[in-house]
Amino acid sequence: MSSAGRFAYTRGLHEVGRGCFAYLQPDGSWGWSNAGLVTDSGESLLVDTLFDLRLTREMLEAMRRATPAARRIGTLVNTHANGDHCYGNSLVEGASILASKACAEEMREVPPTVLAAMVEAAPQLGPAGEFLLRVFGPFEFRGIEPAPPTETFEGELLRRVGSKRVRLLEVGPAHTRGDVLVHSIDDRVVFTGDILFIDGTPIMWEGPVAGWIRACERIEAMDVDVVVPGHGPITDKGGARRVREYLCYVRDEARKRFDAGLGAGDAARDIALGDYSAWGDAERIAVNVDTLYREFSGASERTNPLELFTRMAELAR
Repeated sequence: MSSAGRFAYTRGLHEVGRGCFAYLQPDGSWGWSNAGLVTDSGESLLVDTLFDLRLTREMLEAMRRATPAARRIGTLVNTHANGDHCYGNSLVEGASILASKACAEEMREVPPTVLAAMVEAAPQLGPAGEFLLRVFGPFEFRGIEPAPPTETFEGELLRRVGSKRVRLLEVGPAHTRGDVLVHSIDDRVVFTGDILFIDGTPIMWEGPVAGWIRACERIEAMDVDVVVPGHGPITDKGGARRVREYLCYVRDEARKRFDAGLGAGDAARDIALGDYSAWGDAERIAVNVDTLYREFSGASERTNPLELFTRMAELAR
């Protein structure tokens, strides 16, 4: 049986290898991210924290109940800079916090206070505000103290957790500027961060799309049995193939409309998603097309985030 069918998509901790765990948060939509824990010989490495302190605290308590190695986590790896993968960092006391250099730089740009202010202002922002409240309203961003990386790397880094080898692979820019895969070699498990959204629509904040496609190809080429995505159920290498196919499809469809002179907003509405429309958060195509248009044109100026959330709100309705 493939990994996609072996593990139930239920909230909480799932053992995916000997002393290797995935923490899942259905339904995997906005902010409901996954995390991981690699343990051996009393040592532990945590892959990502969650969007707020309450959720992160619940996760850490579940991990401590499952294994003594989680009582003192030695290393925390952040796969990228989005808050649903790092805002709980401050609760992992005493750990070395490790991320790519690009991720560490990007983390400074959207601290929790920014999202707290967005949620507070949402009632005055019309359709975009309604959408923001729907996706970010369940989380509490006030009172979170940022805990940035204490150590950074570029390219590739090998760490040991007890006798286990854990390889960190920088594959950004793709979803964000500093995406990292965490490959527990001896467990035959890879934690992908938001390089993979399973049964949910990927969102391309950064690009280039070719970088994200290459990242999927690297996962497909790995000697792994279990693939833990940033959002959605546990999968196998077929999950990476499906995300790659989506990215290629949207790239090609957006290019046709760009060449025909259609604007990014109109192009996002015009692209027929077919089977991909069954994936959650299909409205993210508005961001994906906008990022692709910026890439096609070579423009450096980015669309105002409020405009992007307005486009997504219209599509979501």
